Amino acid sequence: MAIRKATIQQQLTAAIYQANPGDRPLVSVQAIAGPNPSLIGLLGIIGQAFLTYYFITVTEQAVLIHQANRMSNRPQEIAYALPPAQAMHSVSDIKRGALWSSFRFQLPDQPAPVKMNVHRQWRTEMDHMLNMITGYRPAA
Repeated sequence: MAIRKATIQQQLTAAIYQANPGDRPLVSVQAIAGPNPSLIGLLGIIGQAFLTYYFITVTEQAVLIHQANRMSNRPQEIAYALPPAQAMHSVSDIKRGALWSSFRFQLPDQPAPVKMNVHRQWRTEMDHMLNMITGYRPAA
């Protein structure tokens, strides 16, 4: 199971290169779609059924969203590939928290924006990614 960010980022780079050899990842974030994972953790295994794991990567050509395998934490197939202009208008409601930060992302096949939760381990990358997509800068 890939837990270290460096290992996860290597796996994402390999998956992106395999899908499109001419593209290069700029920043990647692990996100958990659904309610706050801290609350879901209280429900144990049943709570896990309500979460979907993603890796969101800004590349030179697009914003890619890979689904992640729950057991191995490896990137699976690309679920969505969005042009940068579309991704810019898909992000809203950015909130930074002590343990979990979140933002809403309008996925193409969803009627409403999906809440993406990002652990503080990925906060620097989240801030960089959101800045690249929307121009967001966290308050000092």
